Amino acid sequence: MPTTNDNRHKIQPKPTTMIEPPINQNLSQATQPQTIAQEVHPLPCVAVLGGGSWATALVKILLETRRVRIRWWLRDQNQIDYIKTHHRNPKYLSQLQLDLKRIKIGSKLQKYVSKADFVVVAIPSAFVQDALKELTPHDFENKIVVSAIKGIIPEKNLVINDFFAQEFGVEPHNFCVIAGPCHAEEVAQEKLSYLTIGSEDMAAAQKVADLLACRFIKTRALHDAVGVEYCAVLKNIYALAGGIAHGVGYGDNFHAVLISNAIQEAERFLNAINIKDREVMSSAYLGDLLVTAYSQYSRNRTFGSMIGRGYSVKFAQLEMNMIAEGYYATKSICEINKKYQVDMPIVDSVYRILYDKAQPQLELLALSEKLS
Repeated sequence: MPTTNDNRHKIQPKPTTMIEPPINQNLSQATQPQTIAQEVHPLPCVAVLGGGSWATALVKILLETRRVRIRWWLRDQNQIDYIKTHHRNPKYLSQLQLDLKRIKIGSKLQKYVSKADFVVVAIPSAFVQDALKELTPHDFENKIVVSAIKGIIPEKNLVINDFFAQEFGVEPHNFCVIAGPCHAEEVAQEKLSYLTIGSEDMAAAQKVADLLACRFIKTRALHDAVGVEYCAVLKNIYALAGGIAHGVGYGDNFHAVLISNAIQEAERFLNAINIKDREVMSSAYLGDLLVTAYSQYSRNRTFGSMIGRGYSVKFAQLEMNMIAEGYYATKSICEINKKYQVDMPIVDSVYRILYDKAQPQLELLALSEKLS
């Protein structure tokens, strides 16, 4: 680092620790690349893990906020090379141009994680365990881990919070969950969207909320990591159920009743696993469910619609070329519910269709008698 006292040192904010990141600093565009190039950084470092649409959208948000240094880890070297050359993701949100002057992108997972203050994990739940196998608890010490995953680790039936606690010793006060309602496609279009950051530590949740807030993203902190995370898992199952109903031929009237019953079913389950004074009709719960159940961008609704039209699970997965988290979540939630015995007719019906190969028409006919 230069030893002369030039103008850069007059306009940079005073470096602070990770505990109080300078999220409200107002750096100019001209000074930002200089800040990244120095060895002592006043801005917190965020490692984004994953190469899908949601990871790409989160990188877009972080670029917009101009409050962090970004390290983006992807597993596929061909994808990395393409992004470096063309400044866009060839597989997801491919119309979105990215300012690579402000991003370090590569496949050095341990290096990116170890040097980060915040680690945002946006890898599909079915692949998380394998993707992070080279990391150790030491790599996550004194970091805030932020889950942008809307699923459960299939092999272990663990939500991401519990997985990081067991595998890497991440304490609840260092763990946050990103909830919607928010689709990556609308983030790419800079349409006004809302994110809720759930955590058992409100200070950590607020730090992450402040980091992600920008001109088209409104954020809020919520003291409920468990409820937010499980509801994000359940809403994918319910969206899948709505898609199956659509594929079979049911209309909007049935879909509205289905989703009305779904939020009640989700509330029963949340209260069984974690009693808390939560408002399930708020955007972090009901809002996230509604956008997933009704949106044209919902991959779980699309997957369910294909199943309802007669596609096999394998063929639907190949046709989509994207992960529908609801497929894996259905089996895991049913396994978890064996302990709690919550009445969950919608989840049970989806399970029988996906895993017992029940006929969607007959299963939904039986389900319709249980809804009100």
